[in-house]
Amino acid sequence: MTALGAVFRPQLPPERLRDVATAADDAGLEQLWLWEDCFFESGIASAAAALAWTRRLRVGVGLLPVPLRNVALATMEAATLHRLFPERVVLAVGHGVQDWMGQVGARVDSPMTLLREHLDAMRALLRGERVTVDGRYVKLDGVALDWPPSAAAPVFAGATGPRTLRLTGECADGTILTADTDPEAVREARRLVEEGRATGGRTDRHEIVVYLLAATGPGADERIRAEPDTRNHPPFTVAGDAENIAEAVRLLADAGADTVILQPTADEPDPVDFVRFAAEKVRPLVS
Repeated sequence: MTALGAVFRPQLPPERLRDVATAADDAGLEQLWLWEDCFFESGIASAAAALAWTRRLRVGVGLLPVPLRNVALATMEAATLHRLFPERVVLAVGHGVQDWMGQVGARVDSPMTLLREHLDAMRALLRGERVTVDGRYVKLDGVALDWPPSAAAPVFAGATGPRTLRLTGECADGTILTADTDPEAVREARRLVEEGRATGGRTDRHEIVVYLLAATGPGADERIRAEPDTRNHPPFTVAGDAENIAEAVRLLADAGADTVILQPTADEPDPVDFVRFAAEKVRPLVS
């Protein structure tokens, strides 16, 4: 069955998170995803709060920009969340927006090298290994977590271009695709991920998560068209009722998406109602 979720967009102030998270949990939505976009809200702090306020909701952070985060600290935070909330945490890492990384003095010459080093070290630490590495960017000297997760803790990565998609297949446990990804692009992403998995000798499960920009209710078409990413090109978006949105979800699932996360517009008038709509109206139409 295709998993379904929704995004709590960081354009909303942090104090709105509790109502959205509890509504999603009460309505039976499987997943709520958060973003660590600069310079809005902390992904880890928001995830911890959302997990504490809810009972069964799976909470994802997609994604943590690796130039901003020392791998040891990021892994300590990840391990703490996994131990506090077993099987309810999904963390993804990625390059981050390079302009933002430049603003804070964290931009690197080789984002690909940094992402590979970060993924390799983070996954090893989460497995409970003692890690020594002297990489171009990641340097650890006999580092091991005192409280590693008690069960497997997957690390996802965000990707757009072919090189990064192959890298996520080789080095990550899942891949996050942005909301401008149409079904054909999902198929191509899956192919590139599989190339990376073959290179890395991976035979474990690799989950593909796709964001889908969606709007419903009065003014849905106008709100979709007002989104910055839709002004200059027509990405794969959907506006309409539950059946319209469910059909778009099914197209992405048929193309290879394991999980589809509905991304409301930045000016969504009722984010609480949006997550209820996803759970109560769209979910029953998606197998």
